[in-house]
Amino acid sequence: MNQHDVLQEPFAAPGSPEYDEATAVFNLAAPARPNEAVTVRTVDEVRAAVREATERDLPVRVHTTGHASGARPPVDRGLLIRTRIDGGVEIDTERRLARVPAGTTWGEIVAAAAPHGLAAPHGSAAHVGVVGYLLGGGVSFYGRHTGLAANSVRAIELVTADGALVRTDADNDPELFQALRGGGGGFGVVTAVEVELFPVAKVFTGATYWSAAHARPLLAAWRDWARNAPRNATTSLRVMNLPPVPGVPPALAAGPVLCVDGVVFAATPEEVSAAQRDAAELLGALRAIAEPLLDTWALTDAAGVLEAHMDPADPVPFIGDHLLLTELSDEAAEAFLAVVGEGSGSPLVVATLRQLGGAFADPDPRGGVLNQVDAAFAYMGSGPPFGPVTVEDLEAHCLKVRVALEPWNTGTTVPSLVEGADRPQRHLDADTVAAVDRVRARIDPRGRFAGDIAPGATAAG
Repeated sequence: MNQHDVLQEPFAAPGSPEYDEATAVFNLAAPARPNEAVTVRTVDEVRAAVREATERDLPVRVHTTGHASGARPPVDRGLLIRTRIDGGVEIDTERRLARVPAGTTWGEIVAAAAPHGLAAPHGSAAHVGVVGYLLGGGVSFYGRHTGLAANSVRAIELVTADGALVRTDADNDPELFQALRGGGGGFGVVTAVEVELFPVAKVFTGATYWSAAHARPLLAAWRDWARNAPRNATTSLRVMNLPPVPGVPPALAAGPVLCVDGVVFAATPEEVSAAQRDAAELLGALRAIAEPLLDTWALTDAAGVLEAHMDPADPVPFIGDHLLLTELSDEAAEAFLAVVGEGSGSPLVVATLRQLGGAFADPDPRGGVLNQVDAAFAYMGSGPPFGPVTVEDLEAHCLKVRVALEPWNTGTTVPSLVEGADRPQRHLDADTVAAVDRVRARIDPRGRFAGDIAPGATAAG
């Protein structure tokens, strides 16, 4: 072992504060319970941890913020490495690149890039980790303009199973670079990524809520607008059953509500008026159907996008499911509302339809093995097992929704949207899986990271 590759703390065992810190996840219904765990803050510590695991023949799993814990098989043995690499976000304004250490959250990138008039293809929550989101595809509120977030990755640094630090990009081991972006993990410990940014002058963003009693005409109007929406607009429609807890406005907790949120952005100051008109076309049609209970859409800067979706910031237990839909016909819309809308008895707190198309559907020659999504909408639904609602209730209703939407199910998924390791998931065809497996066999011949591979990255997924 190199004299610089030294862990500041030994591997932690269950019951210690260090273990609790390293194993913390966002989805409390999918806890991580490895035999040992460690939080690493430097590349040298990553190398030391991997080499010690190799000497002791320990299988290794990796996470950053723990948001994807429900999408992977349980971490119930071996070593879990949590990456919180020091250094902070570095913005290269000339090349429009952000260098991001593993463990960084999207809120940190947005805060660093926004003063320069730049934005990243982030998700809806500030506290989500950058690396896992990017390498799992990433369906951003800018995505109809940028495509999958993984396509914006320009370089990846990782420690491989032999303890070596490698940097891969389009010119350095391009096969590995391809496989890492959407390949499903199992290659090593990513320590940093470089992400391409794009100019944003202003964004029109927010959320509007109505009583779910108006869901049918609202859904139809949103669907019709989405079919021909401009590429600078990405929105979602959610049916929500919000609990009466602090932070939830009373009007939204009085019964099921329907919400339309998202982003319409202007890359330059000259495009702001057009972006406002694009947003007004959608929102005007929806507001004409019924009076909103709450309306937060406003013109703001890029940092405001992270506030629009109002995702919970604190860890919670939840059970969820995800699938991609070919279309949202009248029949599909009715099937959706019949199982999650008013009077359906749905225990799901949120059932979402995310608008795709645009650049999401464009194959990107600079992307990885997952570089586009051939679907019109993404469905995601989840709920917490609280009070009278049990895990079994939620799992049964997830299946009910899946059955109802099966006629429009593409049979594929986006890894960063998957919530259940036991749910059907697939995002690569058999030939691509075989090609990715060949890269894994070269990079990790003894399968040190084999338990880190996402179920949807296998031929049987």
